[in-house]
Amino acid sequence: MSYFQKIDSYVREAYEELLHKVSWPTWEELQQTTAIVIVALGLVTLVVAGLDTVCNIVLQFIYKLLAK
Repeated sequence: MSYFQKIDSYVREAYEELLHKVSWPTWEELQQTTAIVIVALGLVTLVVAGLDTVCNIVLQFIYKLLAK
């Protein structure tokens, strides 16, 4: 079997699996999980922003102490 035949076989099998074996979410499930991901992303963003702000304040304090 040549290299191109292997690729062709792989693509055909992948397409067949996506068509007949994968269970796709309903539109409502997709909307719910998307909302959950967006909320989680917002929370993680707030945590990282908070940590960044705290680190910035602490480092500025240390730099002021060392500058004297």
